[in-house]
Amino acid sequence: MNSRSKFFVLYFTGAITFSLLLFFPGTSVLAAEPVKIGVMTPLSPPGATLLGQFIQRGAEMGAEYVNSEGGVLGGRQLELVIEDDSGTPEKGIAGYRRLVTQKKVSAVIGQVHSSVMLAVGDLSEKLGVPVFSTQASSKAITEKHLMTAFRTHAIDPDRARMWLQFIKETGYNRIGLLAENTDYGFGLVDETKAGMKALGLSLELKSLVFDKKVVDLTPQLLELKAWKPDLLIDIHSVPTSAYLMVKQAYDIGLFPSTPILASFDWPGRAEYWKNLGDKGNHILFISYYHPNMKLTDRGEWFKEQYLKKYGEFPIYAAFNGFGQILILKDALELAKSDKPADLINALEKGEFTSWNGTVTFERGDGPYWHQWSPQLMVLQYTQSGQSPKDAPIIYPPDMKTGDYKAP
Repeated sequence: MNSRSKFFVLYFTGAITFSLLLFFPGTSVLAAEPVKIGVMTPLSPPGATLLGQFIQRGAEMGAEYVNSEGGVLGGRQLELVIEDDSGTPEKGIAGYRRLVTQKKVSAVIGQVHSSVMLAVGDLSEKLGVPVFSTQASSKAITEKHLMTAFRTHAIDPDRARMWLQFIKETGYNRIGLLAENTDYGFGLVDETKAGMKALGLSLELKSLVFDKKVVDLTPQLLELKAWKPDLLIDIHSVPTSAYLMVKQAYDIGLFPSTPILASFDWPGRAEYWKNLGDKGNHILFISYYHPNMKLTDRGEWFKEQYLKKYGEFPIYAAFNGFGQILILKDALELAKSDKPADLINALEKGEFTSWNGTVTFERGDGPYWHQWSPQLMVLQYTQSGQSPKDAPIIYPPDMKTGDYKAP
């Protein structure tokens, strides 16, 4: 192309741009550039890969919802950048740095493992891009009062307090804790002991810690069976090993005569009955969602579309991935900017509609800094093959839809 041709191309390009700005004052030459959000979550071992997959599904449907409604900041599309942290701090740090420095994301969601979130949180404070805990529950995450750390998930002290109140009401006295050797396992054992003291409970407690990579829990389960607990609380972060625990507890005659309480909602997944069959009946589990709960309009949209797409009800991890994308969409609009510093300011000041209610991120005391917590409840399966929507809520009293059913 000769110099004269180049001149005419530049001339007409400039004329078109000028015309757009003249007749459409809100038009920006950068309007076509997407706003990027990182989704960093465990998608490969040794991380909790199923949780990561559910979070990714929810986030992708969140972006779909936002873009179908016109995008953000005057019509810009929301683009997700997926990163696998494998549930390890090293990969989490490298992935977060890549998302921020190379991909130029405005925020990062998807954290599952507390050890990863804690490591990434320290780096996020240096780089200034907000990071969300989607299912990491250690109180230390928000207790550090980092400007860049946010969470919409239950924290360990609240979870332990809830099951201690349930134990008090049901009259259990001898409590076994089977906990993995992670921040999640150690944290919940410590919080249970501290909660007992705070509530004035004189329970008999026996805690056994196992290596997260172990493939046989029979020795620990036999030791607990010999101790004869009234209730066994299972503290696994990876459902595949939790399924093994239930099978082995059943095979040695510990469960279901001794109730097992799962520390989070892994029994609510579609593969639960495929993995356990009749051996899984009568389990108790902590949940943050029941399919019969009333949701926001956004939550109802997600539940309906997820059921159509995947042929099953979404579980909490997927809801939370979806909800965090919607929170960030609203915060971007409030900030009128995709700059991380502006986004953090908007997150602290705004009220946001998620899937399950109105979310705020206040500078609360202790671990309640930038912390919003979902409702906690105890569900029980009372017949083999039962859907989560038919599982009764047996605690707390104000949500109760059924009583504990012994085998």
